[in-house]
Amino acid sequence: MPAPEPAAEPTTDRWGDRLPRRLGLWSAIAVLVGSTIGGGIFRTPAIIAERVPSPLPMFGIWALGGALALCGALTYAELAALYPRSGGVFVFVREGFGRLPAFLFGWSELVLIRASALGAIATPFAEYLLRSLGFDPTRPPYDGAVHWLAALAIVVTATLNYIGIRWSALLLNLTTGAKYGALALLVLLAFIVGGGSFANFTQGGGGSPLRGGLFGLALVSVMWAYDGWGDLSFVGGEVRDPERNLPRALILGTSAVVAIYLLVNAAYIYLIPIGEMARSPLVAADAAQRILGRLGVGLVSVVVMLATFSTLLGSMLTAPRIFFAMADDGLFFRSVARVHPRFRTPDVAIVLTGLLGILYVAFRNFQQLADTFVVAIFPFYALAAAAVFVLRHRRPPAVAPRPIRVPGYPVVPALFVLATLYMLGNALREDVLYTGLAFAIILLGVPVHSLWERARRAARRAS
Repeated sequence: MPAPEPAAEPTTDRWGDRLPRRLGLWSAIAVLVGSTIGGGIFRTPAIIAERVPSPLPMFGIWALGGALALCGALTYAELAALYPRSGGVFVFVREGFGRLPAFLFGWSELVLIRASALGAIATPFAEYLLRSLGFDPTRPPYDGAVHWLAALAIVVTATLNYIGIRWSALLLNLTTGAKYGALALLVLLAFIVGGGSFANFTQGGGGSPLRGGLFGLALVSVMWAYDGWGDLSFVGGEVRDPERNLPRALILGTSAVVAIYLLVNAAYIYLIPIGEMARSPLVAADAAQRILGRLGVGLVSVVVMLATFSTLLGSMLTAPRIFFAMADDGLFFRSVARVHPRFRTPDVAIVLTGLLGILYVAFRNFQQLADTFVVAIFPFYALAAAAVFVLRHRRPPAVAPRPIRVPGYPVVPALFVLATLYMLGNALREDVLYTGLAFAIILLGVPVHSLWERARRAARRAS
């Protein structure tokens, strides 16, 4: 009997991608919204209230963060339609600034960003799961169980994405719709039966006066809660009709997130005076308790678990495509660019991402994970947005027609880049050691890139 022929290597489409395009517009929107609305909207408001102890400025920071996220989404819409490829930001940086900056992004994703992000998402899921079962995740032995449950959640979501994007996309659609609906219901009930007070919007919390450093740190925390809108670009190589659907999904999805975040924060302020909010790390549970009593606390635990699991599922869908794109471009081990012959997914990249997430979550807590992610990702968000200026000059619309152009160019992308640089500068000023260490690890990728390219050239000569 003749040996079976090996599975044919997937062919590339007209944009140069080898993964099948199975995500429609609504699935793409679900990827963005599902990857964004996680633990941030449940954890971050208390941090903001502590740093900005006045309701209207606090609400203003959430509005400013939403405006900046929209500026970023509008900028990425042009780039994503021009380069609808797997890897998203990696591709934008490479096309705008070359292979070394793109490698640094991939290197940072590998050693800092993505694993810490997965851990920061999985940890609140594990905490609320234990709390819903009647255990205190802050006390032994359950504090240790948080790490193992978070690791298990990463394994489950990696497995779902390994066996096919259709199943993970379907589950992401369902969980995203459920958590968005739950937040909308919270807002509705807050203003109808919550018994709050509109006077809370004018009464300060009596804390220390706002200073520039605290404003900058508060803005970083807000942008952490909004982060996820850029993740859709990572699966650009799997979106159908990408020149139309990617820009629409980026704009519609980000607008939906901004709208619900502003409404939820308005509900929080209406129900809870800002001074109390600053002392309430579980502000959503406190808000729900004022609406529904003890039942509300239990329901919020379920919503938080649903929200964080959905975000973890979305992140595990998008993140491996970065390493896949690196390997496909010769900047990482070629095996990581493998496409599973049956499931048509980047299976090696998914396994690698899951293992990195498990390693990080086993040894670090939530705040360490979140801080690592924020400081390391923002330089590359700014660099990718700045690529729109370079590409407008290098590949003008007359040479490379854009299906969509950034509205308000050049002001919109410039605002996003400048705001990102301000946040990074403020983070460096407020915590020189930690932020400087993160930047040093990123720059360590320069000699690593040099060694990698040298080895690659030597391998080519040998062959």
